[in-house]
Amino acid sequence: MLVVDDIAGNARLLESLLAPDGHIVRTAANGAEALRLIRVKHPDLVLMDVMMPHVDGFEACRAIKADPSTRLIPVVLVTALNDSASRIRGIEAGADDFVSKPFNAHELRARVRSLLRIKRYTDDLDSAESVIVSLALTIEARDRTTEGHCQRLAQYASALGRTLGLDEDDVSALERGGYLHDVGKVGIPDAVLLKRGALTPSEYDVIKLHPIIGDRLCGELRSLRNVRPIVRHHHERLDGSGYPDGLRDDAIPLLAQIMGIVDVFDALTTERPYKAVFPFTRAAEELRGEAARGWRRADLVAMFLEQVRPVSLLSLGKAKPATVLSTVARPPEHRRA
Repeated sequence: MLVVDDIAGNARLLESLLAPDGHIVRTAANGAEALRLIRVKHPDLVLMDVMMPHVDGFEACRAIKADPSTRLIPVVLVTALNDSASRIRGIEAGADDFVSKPFNAHELRARVRSLLRIKRYTDDLDSAESVIVSLALTIEARDRTTEGHCQRLAQYASALGRTLGLDEDDVSALERGGYLHDVGKVGIPDAVLLKRGALTPSEYDVIKLHPIIGDRLCGELRSLRNVRPIVRHHHERLDGSGYPDGLRDDAIPLLAQIMGIVDVFDALTTERPYKAVFPFTRAAEELRGEAARGWRRADLVAMFLEQVRPVSLLSLGKAKPATVLSTVARPPEHRRA
């Protein structure tokens, strides 16, 4: 990996923290030098300071993401700029993550491990699938409140799959499905997707098209044949009231049922344009309520809640400290995930 900082002491500190984990760390003293090294060495990850002379971190990140040969390299911006405007600049430049100074060493290592897993995953994909994954992550970046959503779903769903004893192909499909489940939202206008507050019935009909669009996007790739049912059916409900096909009971693929449960949980426990954060207890109550209404398998809900209970939501990315709501922003039937 490549560490970029114009202050040599900062670069050495990052190198000392990462090298013990087995990473081969190279350093660059500025953005221009970094771009030259990246084109030659193609590192697995770039950790880059923002405030540098001449070519700053934003410019260098933008150049990395604009080059087809380097755009899939994860870029982490290390910055003391914690204001929202700077983060928006980073997102617009294509940054994959941010680490704030002063940083926590354990958090830094965790973020690096997570991004390297994604990098290994994209390295295994054919070029067309890589484009679809990049598209899915770009969709997530359109809405700051869903930052980290795909990664969390991949973690939640694959962990539940392993608990259920599913084979590695199915667990892999769940992990991929976490990243690709909402790729069809590329066809949903921002005015609908990012709307704060209740959707009109016609707007909700537009939202319900995204599984169909996603299925079509994935349809030509044989490598995604096990993922397509997740993409198309993760909003189905056991009683037939879901979408897009109104499937019932076991007609809904098991992997799609798993993704539907974890998708709802993550929507509840993170901020969305149409709702604030639910605490774990309230989110668990909502999920159990959906099972009681015949929407979800009660055994899968119970297993997932038992599995996720010990996990700190703060460690999984964008989730924020939960606060109790006095009202629900929209009825469960119209919840957007």
